[in-house]
Amino acid sequence: MYDNVCKFLAERFSRDFANWLLNEPIELTELKPTELSLNPIRADSLIFLQSEEVVLHIEFQTSPDEDIPFRMTDYRLRVYRRYPNKEMYQVVIYLKPTNSELVYQNTFELTNLRHQFNVIRLWEQATDSFLNNSGLLPFAVLTRTDNPRETLTQIAAIIDSMPNKQQQSDISASAAILSGLKLDQDSIKRILRSDIMKESVMYQEIFHEGEVKGEKEGEQKATRNIALNMLRNSMNMEDIAKLTGLRLQEIEQLNSSLNTEESN
Repeated sequence: MYDNVCKFLAERFSRDFANWLLNEPIELTELKPTELSLNPIRADSLIFLQSEEVVLHIEFQTSPDEDIPFRMTDYRLRVYRRYPNKEMYQVVIYLKPTNSELVYQNTFELTNLRHQFNVIRLWEQATDSFLNNSGLLPFAVLTRTDNPRETLTQIAAIIDSMPNKQQQSDISASAAILSGLKLDQDSIKRILRSDIMKESVMYQEIFHEGEVKGEKEGEQKATRNIALNMLRNSMNMEDIAKLTGLRLQEIEQLNSSLNTEESN
């Protein structure tokens, strides 16, 4: 969920990200990972943005990952293969504080090969610059602030003053989700207006995904209950698998838990 929000902001407010990361408020458009891919590419936490001269590659991480240096090198070579004349700026943005040394790694080395990329640890960044850019506003609570609740209150006031209603709702929904990495939900609900964020397309998509997930979980639970009833009636497990669509291994596990329950 956090990855999707970050990618949404980078795409929707690419000028703000370019100004922050490239020191140039240039227009950037999304570069689809499929344009770079010889094999499937891991696209859940990264986004590629491009102009005529540069490709901006951002990877968002909530936790350390030892594979990051290799992935950054792999993506650099893929982009070079596709756009040999374009410059490329790569950055890993870590969202959540950690004591792991992995968040300081910015180099991949092999014999006769060395590749460097950039790393930003949000909790070390000054808060003010994030409060002055709409696209960066939702990240402000994750920066070097002594009082995250007060920072979120500042964010809410800025959002309320925005003239564009769609931008207002998108920023509010994004801030609510990302603030969850640092604040409890009750505090967030008290500070941010839910009526504004519910108008966000992104919020609606996430809410819809949650509903679909809930429906699927409900269906799966009902199917397991049916299988349990069949087991209680001593029905053959292979027949249960055919009737319910559950894997035989799942039914064996259900049977094991049923036997344990009855023995107790």
